[in-house]
Amino acid sequence: MVEKAVVVTEKKQYQEIGDDLRTQIIQGHYPVGSRLPPERNIAETYGVSRTIVREALLMLELQGTVDIRQGSGVYVMRIPQEHENEEERFLSSDVGPFEILQARQLLESNIAAFAAKMATRADIDNLRRILEQEQRAIAMNDNTQDNSKMFHLVLAGASQNQMLLGTVESIWHHMDSSPLWQQFNVHIASRAYRLKWLGDRQTLLAALRRRDVMGAWQAMWQHLENVKTSLLELSDEDAPDFDGYLFESVPLFQGKLM
Repeated sequence: MVEKAVVVTEKKQYQEIGDDLRTQIIQGHYPVGSRLPPERNIAETYGVSRTIVREALLMLELQGTVDIRQGSGVYVMRIPQEHENEEERFLSSDVGPFEILQARQLLESNIAAFAAKMATRADIDNLRRILEQEQRAIAMNDNTQDNSKMFHLVLAGASQNQMLLGTVESIWHHMDSSPLWQQFNVHIASRAYRLKWLGDRQTLLAALRRRDVMGAWQAMWQHLENVKTSLLELSDEDAPDFDGYLFESVPLFQGKLM
């Protein structure tokens, strides 16, 4: 008789911390309307980075348990019931936003560098039109177009490598279906952030036009670094010690593509 293998999915650190904070709220340590300790204090308590704490808080916000208020703190909105576990099952296989950003930064920076060599004039024109479309959308406060996704997919296609394009498409598909990533996007949907991302991509496009391999690589790396920093600033904005990066901010690769 052949025994079936049992696959056990271990919880990620942010899920364990989120569950523990949720338990403390249920037990009355933090009543409705109260503010949770600062993120740096929670990080010290659990011995983890602030990025892990941030993902745990995003999970709780997604469940409607807390509200993250930029520059103010994290407030308890309701006391969850102990039997409420549908969200936990739904999130059990979700990847945190910092992990997604790490994968994107490592992959898409190199794709941008390669695209600087391989992009056709039509690719450059398509990227320019997407940025012009986004500029008009921002001016009209139009949030119906996903020009960000379109730009990154067209850029991946400009590498002329279908495997790279398929990989980027897979990452964006995961982001579109990730509750944590969508919760993150709720906080960065403002006009100011969109203008910042537009500026980042304009810098990248300029490097592609110059066929500047390292300039394109650095522009993409910095763009995703800016996105990561924005996630770190979602709450506790004025904290003096922004520590706990999931990965080094200094580029891991500073060589030159041949």
